[in-house]
Amino acid sequence: MNPIYPLMQREWLQHRFAWALLALVPLALALVLVSFGQIEFDDGEADRIGTALPAVMTLVAVAVCTVSAFVVFWVTSVIIATGLARRDHGDRSIEFWLSLPVGHVPSLAVPMLVHLVLVPAAALALGLLAGHGLAMVLVARFAGLSAWFGLPWADLFAATLALGLRLLAGLPLATLWLAPVILMAMLARAWIGRWGLPVLGLVLGLGGLLADRALGQPLLLPWLGHLMQQAVQAMAGAGEVSFTARGADEALAALRGLPGLALQDLGAALGALLSPAMAVGLVVSAVCFALLVDWRQRGSKAAD
Repeated sequence: MNPIYPLMQREWLQHRFAWALLALVPLALALVLVSFGQIEFDDGEADRIGTALPAVMTLVAVAVCTVSAFVVFWVTSVIIATGLARRDHGDRSIEFWLSLPVGHVPSLAVPMLVHLVLVPAAALALGLLAGHGLAMVLVARFAGLSAWFGLPWADLFAATLALGLRLLAGLPLATLWLAPVILMAMLARAWIGRWGLPVLGLVLGLGGLLADRALGQPLLLPWLGHLMQQAVQAMAGAGEVSFTARGADEALAALRGLPGLALQDLGAALGALLSPAMAVGLVVSAVCFALLVDWRQRGSKAAD
């Protein structure tokens, strides 16, 4: 029996209502805000961009909607992921899962894959689609519905598709960078329970302080900060590219050049993986995952 699909289906059945709320409530609020909120520009900003303003507004609306949806779902998924190891022990349903022909590794790895990769990826796709709908309302309010139909859709489609694909490609890279932190949090929650995260924060803080006193270098905390910085840059900004426009022609040229900038940025993000910090992170992640599997193998005794 292939356990992957049933384990993924379990996550869907357990979290589908919360996911629907996370998707629909912010979208409804954003639609109300865009439909009835006041739209203002800096002095001369609209004149400076000129006829390219509806296209820029569309791109900005899609980008903001996509990133916002991703952040909401990603933060929620990380919170859920930290409690995955222990969630079946409160009601002793771990004994049921241990009776099934499902290994401990997929029992942990598949839910992590769902929450840390698949759900945020679906949020990116949802945000990309919803962003175009919000952009239509925004452009219609500012320049009329005819302006929205008259947009350079070939360039806009390529730009927004490049934005979505860049974020989608960066998602597993960011997850790799943050895997040590997430797995340490999961292990702390498994071993200690609800106080696991505060204890982990205290241990990391004291560990960094002791390293500073003993070695003269706070090795631990800068390493964690580096992981988080690289995770952000894995999603966007690794290549230090910028999107600027000082007029209609420059705005359209920058729009056409966005796919190339996204590809360049992705190359820089991939190159950043070849670093000692990533190697150390992979080792720490493997150790934490092995300890989580060992803890799960103890079955119901681990909940005592």
